[in-house]
Amino acid sequence: MMIAGAIAVCVVLAVLAFLLPRLSRHPERGTQRTLGLGSRAGSKAPGFLGRIFSKPFRSSSRAVSRSGSAGRRTRGRMPF
Repeated sequence: MMIAGAIAVCVVLAVLAFLLPRLSRHPERGTQRTLGLGSRAGSKAPGFLGRIFSKPFRSSSRAVSRSGSAGRRTRGRMPF
């Protein structure tokens, strides 16, 4: 379920960044903040479990950042 949610958010942010590059930054930051909270909460588990529980949130955060920047970069390369 977490994977499907992360993929859906990435697709929405990439489309939003392509269509409205300036307006896509606020939803991207909100998503980053939410995933950061999940990562911090997961990392409070002791030892090895803390790394395991926080990893999906870290990788999802990285994917959200990449999809937003890719949409804006693609928009910048368009000829119109």
